[in-house]
Amino acid sequence: MIHLPHLVIDLGLILGSAALTTLIFKKLKQPLVLGYLIAGFFVGPHFHFFPSVSDEANIKVWAEIGVIFLLFSLGLEFSFKKLMKVGGSASITALVEVIGMLGLGYGVGQMLGWSTMDSIFLGGVLSISSTTIIIRAFEELGVKGQKFAGLVFGILVVEDLVAIVLLVLLSTLAVSQQFAGTEMLISVLKLVFFLVLWFVGGIFFIPTLLKRTRKLMSEETLLVTSLGLCFLMVILATKVGFSPALGAFIMGSILAETTQAEKIEHLVKSVKDLFGAIFFVSVGMLIDPKMLVEYIGPVLLISAVTIIGKMITSTGGALISGQPLKSSVQTGMSLAQIGEFSFIIATLGLDLKVTSGFLYPIAVAVSALTTFTTPYFIKYAEPFYNWLEAALPEKWSSALKRYSSGAQSISVVSDWQRVLRGYIVNVLIYSVILLAITLVASSYLRPWVERNLAGNGYATIATVALALLVMSPFLWALAVRQVHSDTTAKLWQQSKYRGPIAILRTSRLLVAVFFVGFVVDQFFAFYVALLATLGILGILLLFTKKIQRFYDKLENRFISNFNEREAKALEAQARRDALAPWDAHLASFEVRPESPVVGRTLLELGLREQYGVNVAMIERGKMMLTLPDKDERLYPGDKLDVIGTDEQVKKFSAFLEPVSREDEPQRKSEVVLRSYEVFGGSHVMGKTIRSSGIREQGHGLVVGIERNGNRILNPDSTLVLQEGDIAWIVGNPKRLPALFRVKEKKEIKS
Repeated sequence: MIHLPHLVIDLGLILGSAALTTLIFKKLKQPLVLGYLIAGFFVGPHFHFFPSVSDEANIKVWAEIGVIFLLFSLGLEFSFKKLMKVGGSASITALVEVIGMLGLGYGVGQMLGWSTMDSIFLGGVLSISSTTIIIRAFEELGVKGQKFAGLVFGILVVEDLVAIVLLVLLSTLAVSQQFAGTEMLISVLKLVFFLVLWFVGGIFFIPTLLKRTRKLMSEETLLVTSLGLCFLMVILATKVGFSPALGAFIMGSILAETTQAEKIEHLVKSVKDLFGAIFFVSVGMLIDPKMLVEYIGPVLLISAVTIIGKMITSTGGALISGQPLKSSVQTGMSLAQIGEFSFIIATLGLDLKVTSGFLYPIAVAVSALTTFTTPYFIKYAEPFYNWLEAALPEKWSSALKRYSSGAQSISVVSDWQRVLRGYIVNVLIYSVILLAITLVASSYLRPWVERNLAGNGYATIATVALALLVMSPFLWALAVRQVHSDTTAKLWQQSKYRGPIAILRTSRLLVAVFFVGFVVDQFFAFYVALLATLGILGILLLFTKKIQRFYDKLENRFISNFNEREAKALEAQARRDALAPWDAHLASFEVRPESPVVGRTLLELGLREQYGVNVAMIERGKMMLTLPDKDERLYPGDKLDVIGTDEQVKKFSAFLEPVSREDEPQRKSEVVLRSYEVFGGSHVMGKTIRSSGIREQGHGLVVGIERNGNRILNPDSTLVLQEGDIAWIVGNPKRLPALFRVKEKKEIKS
């Protein structure tokens, strides 16, 4: 008789039950995650009507693989560039929400008489919202094109990164069993060090590898290569003391910057879905009905705290960041749940044996309850806002509108801020690279030399020389390379900035001296190291041109790899911007072959007159038509970026019958909606919109003017721009700021 391994039988039970429950949940239009949890309960040890999984240890291994694939997929959707572009509103809102929920969770845990570690982990569980559930709810309710959705997706991107930091900090806290400030600071610095190192190294090598092997890459080999890189980073992260999930997330975010990102994401999706299902089923296996009955009070209390707390903290954070009341309320009511990261945090507490057994099933129960309520809160967010606006005193409403309008006005970054920020980034990146080379030389290269070349007097000198040779381009970049050279030269002409600039330059040189001395000191006596350091710095200055040429090649390779995805894809798709005070924002649509707009010009359609929307851009294959002419015809497959209010976009959507795109909220854009204040002495002040050069020079379209508290939507081209006006413009963010900067004194005199 043939004997089946227990693992095969267990997988059959897991996938069979998961298939049955998810079909039911699909029919009921409920999130599939809940179906997986219930499937896990059915095959778990606490439910005996069906056969139970016999070897839970193996399932935990498969669940760990599931976590790795979940975080790898999140990394593919994350992208460091998206984080840099996510904007201040999303970052502020996410941080306010996370900090608020950490405090609320800890407070509720203490109120219930739980231990300190249980309370801390409860705060971590409640602090992160569910990306999966929110995306699904937005798709089902058809609100992905609305203004607040872009802000929500930005918040989720920031929360993903915060969750990774939380995993590291909670692991450190669990090991030390006390809140040790020094250890936490060391953990954060260690995380920053490896994040910068892995990101810089990954962007430098991996896109080049994929590019040079492109002809050899079939779908099969690309999938295997991607997963191989993922698990290599998992191993590396584990070796340096981080969780496997962090390694998977980092590799996913690195691959997200390559031109193959979408293809990798598509190839990995099926594998991720399989192992993700196993992970969520394994979560459901730990649900103990007796424990849920025993802790039904805390479950209901924590669910209420989660919903109300997230609504208040998210809404408050959005208001603080300058969002209008409507968008803030919709954002807060969309984020009122916990999900997949909460399970991972709760699992971490169990694995480290620092949390009680009841925390995990409570987290699952709270997630299930808040998942059911999420679609209803999103659906009724706008009616709630209407009631709230009517109930608020007029004085409060006016104050919120003034604050929102003022907070969203773009202020020009000063030259000094640009230079200071450039110096800080310069020192941080090159210090990380030099420290990494130093650690490799002292921890690996030196022992290898001593072990294999003992007694050779030149071995030590060769080791130091090799380390310094590798470090030389980065030492030059740290100590000598100019940062924002034109801006720095401009500031140097002003006497008040000469002292600070000299201090910045000196500090960079001292950091470079430290690294040279540190390396040499590993192998020689202090005085020898001091003399050698001075000599090496002299050599750097002597061969500065050759080193500069070599460094320029390295930098150009990095920048080329970093921007390759944008350059190759030619994607200039409009990002939803949550800036417009009258609710105007960018939304994206695709023209179907049967759409009534096919073959007609924009003039014939009269979209502005009928629906109040403006077409900001048309993407046609690899061709991009920014601010298209009125005689431009629309064809099947055209991707339109239009600007309008939620109501206008909704009407236009019904007319056009758009096709939503999954990556729509995170699309890169060369066209955005922003506000610019007209200052006295600026290039546009005193000119009409037509003669200001906004369209011709800035590639922009003025869609609104705020003047003395009044709003003018779609102003006439003959309107004269006055000092103090706030112009809302859709256009190229790189060209427009120059038109609104104040002219130099020489220009004004002339």
